[in-house]
Amino acid sequence: MRRTPQPGRGRLRAARRTTGTLATLVLLAGGLVACGSEGPGDTVDAFLTGWKSGDFGKVGFVTADGGSIAAAKVVEEIGALSGDLPQASFVVSTAGAAKVTGEIASAPIKLDWTLPGGAPWSYQSTVRLTERDSDGWRVIWEPSILHSELSIGDRLELRRVRPPRANIQDAAGKPLVQLRPTVMVGVSPEKITDLPKLTTALGTAFKKINRTVDLSDLKARVEKADKGAFIDVVLLRRPDYDKIRDEIRPLDGTVFREEDRDLPPSREFARALIGTVDPATRDDLTANADTISQGDMVGHGGLQQRYDVQLRGVAGQSVVIARRSAEGSVTDTKIHTVDPQPGTPIKITLDQRVQTAADRAVAAEKRPSSLVAIRVSDASVLAVAEGPDGGSVNHAMTAQVPPGSTFKMVSTFGLLQKKQVTPNTVVDCPKTKSVGARPFKNSHNMALGRVPFRTDFAKSCNTAFVNLAPKLGADGLRTAATTLGLGTEWDLGVKAFSGKVSDGNSPAELAAAAFGQGTTVVSPIAMANATASVARGQFQQPKLVLDPAPGNPAAAGPKLDDAVVAPLREMMREVVTKGTGTALRSVKGGPVHGKTGTAEFQTGSQETHAWFVGWQGDIAFAVMVQKGGAGADAAVPIVGRFLNGLNS
Repeated sequence: MRRTPQPGRGRLRAARRTTGTLATLVLLAGGLVACGSEGPGDTVDAFLTGWKSGDFGKVGFVTADGGSIAAAKVVEEIGALSGDLPQASFVVSTAGAAKVTGEIASAPIKLDWTLPGGAPWSYQSTVRLTERDSDGWRVIWEPSILHSELSIGDRLELRRVRPPRANIQDAAGKPLVQLRPTVMVGVSPEKITDLPKLTTALGTAFKKINRTVDLSDLKARVEKADKGAFIDVVLLRRPDYDKIRDEIRPLDGTVFREEDRDLPPSREFARALIGTVDPATRDDLTANADTISQGDMVGHGGLQQRYDVQLRGVAGQSVVIARRSAEGSVTDTKIHTVDPQPGTPIKITLDQRVQTAADRAVAAEKRPSSLVAIRVSDASVLAVAEGPDGGSVNHAMTAQVPPGSTFKMVSTFGLLQKKQVTPNTVVDCPKTKSVGARPFKNSHNMALGRVPFRTDFAKSCNTAFVNLAPKLGADGLRTAATTLGLGTEWDLGVKAFSGKVSDGNSPAELAAAAFGQGTTVVSPIAMANATASVARGQFQQPKLVLDPAPGNPAAAGPKLDDAVVAPLREMMREVVTKGTGTALRSVKGGPVHGKTGTAEFQTGSQETHAWFVGWQGDIAFAVMVQKGGAGADAAVPIVGRFLNGLNS
């Protein structure tokens, strides 16, 4: 005869007669089973083995209220309760001997998980068992075996804990890039009443804050989207949004989302160099499936992409019990957390004041332009600007274009080094000069005749350098360029092109290379640094990323002979006082030394890049305007705005 099982988590074994003799026998038998081969410990071992294999064929189960439950149902419930946790990395083992108290046995077990990313999570739980008259020990199946806080219907789920992204700092450790308030302007198809009218109104509003936003595909995006979708149109910094807020908020169809983004002080601020931080793209997710998840913020372009892993840090994760209410809502109960590892900042040499002046200087030029500024005294890169809107391609660091007449600074250094000329040596400057079958001419058909070399340099006479090319020689050209750092190996912590100098392998090629044409190509940073070398009297590799420090920076060059660089500096000053750069004579901040350049870049084309390289005080710089024409016409005005802004 059996008694009705007690409710809840009470005794589940049917009671025997309560005579003293039988009670003694039960206690004795219980003790023997617990220690024998058919005891609860053996059942626990079979249960754990079955848990690992998914086969509970050798284990019997009852529910907590004494009811029957099939082994297959237990397998199903374990899978449902485990939820997001990876079963492949799960290990369960005994953590001690089973103990018998009356009709109930209990055994400690240990559960070891390896969470995504490799983080371990271990804890102990308890398996309870009961013995029936003829069925032996059975496992009392209850969700608490998997975790003490679990109940039927719960799930263990993982929640990603994003780390705080580190900022990009200046040399003093002050953030250049940090979280700033923004507003994402979007549209929702279900709210739009007149799409053409909305598109026109948005375009007009954006122009008022000098933002050019391509809305040509908005119609197609709206047609493909769900009615309630939020279609991103443009991300605006909060101050820009506030200027047009009252115009765009009332428009039928607009929706808005406020969020903080990692941004530099202004939209244009070294944009091509620094890059942007945006939601992970499909390509990001595919390439970094183990470390990036949907919704993560990822660096795109420039330093943000180059150092993304360091800046982004390592995501943490929480294990939660996801519990669904009767109404269908889900609440999370956090039971374990792996703390995220915050990103580590990088430190760079950019100076906010100098960079801002550079950005403003190129912003006023409609054609694509680049400006690099370097501190003469220590070779720190102070500004890397792309105009007119900050750009997306870092031409200032990576362009490979002819330097034009700015390279006359290098050729002159070589001629002075070889003692082939002095500033007062008379060198003929005819209108044209041919070398073999190749003709050369001066800009605007200029002809100076026989004048001192310093005049040829100040007025930028090409044919004078054609005449001097044989005295310079291919070896003199290469030596001069290398001494000033052109074409050498650099390591700035970011991609930079130091130049490639012509081999001067024919008289005509040597003549062209002597005034910055032929096969010689450079970048603005290469020419800015060569100019800094002249001003300093020694080559030093430019410095940009300070921490983490680049592994293989170029060694400093030898001190330059003052008898060579002193006259070169004098001639570069005369470019400004009486040559092609006279527009800079009255800029704020003191005397300017420099050299203009007009560079042909495509055979058969009349278009030219405009250049100016120079220095004022402790700041050397290079400006290039793509298809800008003459350096004096396009590059010099940018230099003027830069120096006036910097010294205001």
